[in-house]
Amino acid sequence: MSYSVGQVARFAGVTVRTLHHYDEIGLLSPSGRSHAGHRRYDDADLDRLQRILFYRELGFPLDEVAALLDDPDADPQAHLRRQHALLTVRIARLKEMAAAVERAMEAKKMGINLTPEEKFEVFGDFDPDEYAEEVEQRWGGTDAYQESARRTASYTKEDWQRIQAEAEDITRRFVALMEAGAEPASEAATDVAEEHRLWICRNHYECTHEMHTCLAEMYVSDERFTRNIDKAKPGLAAYEREAILANAARRA
Repeated sequence: MSYSVGQVARFAGVTVRTLHHYDEIGLLSPSGRSHAGHRRYDDADLDRLQRILFYRELGFPLDEVAALLDDPDADPQAHLRRQHALLTVRIARLKEMAAAVERAMEAKKMGINLTPEEKFEVFGDFDPDEYAEEVEQRWGGTDAYQESARRTASYTKEDWQRIQAEAEDITRRFVALMEAGAEPASEAATDVAEEHRLWICRNHYECTHEMHTCLAEMYVSDERFTRNIDKAKPGLAAYEREAILANAARRA
């Protein structure tokens, strides 16, 4: 079975011009030609195009894509493993939302009265106001939201700096455990997970183990959470999720 350049363009959602360009630079040359000299692509060509488009979606320049695909030491399984690893890193960007939602619960609508300079000093380039409306829509009617709003209304810049420092310390300890090869269900990792839960209780709202596991699921289901968490270390969001779930089961 072979396909024309127009058919392949429709399959892949690219333009005919793009396929011509890939042929011209040697990135994807069709395996055959029709009697009239027109390009004909077979299934192996489509597999290669799929890998090309995947790497392009991840931001790889064409010359690097060619080097990856033409590596004589790589096999299809190696490509799948590489793609899985890259996807894991990309999913990690979801963490940004995790922190985004957590921090958004500390946003201006909920009592943060900081000048722009102070807000930058505390939160860096993250703007809690950006997510405040979404947080209010999703959780505005919950007791946790109301309790957090009540507590944070009186927090000063120094309070927020302390809270951030405590959160960063918890993150550093999770990363250290990952790098040491500790399983997320290990006693050391679940102890840090429990400290994370108590940190929420202490600074935001009463967080039960059940609520904590719900939050942990968001770490991997919402790419903004994952992206932000994995800034500290790729895969950290998934590791924290497993540790939090193990901690809840351990203390049930």
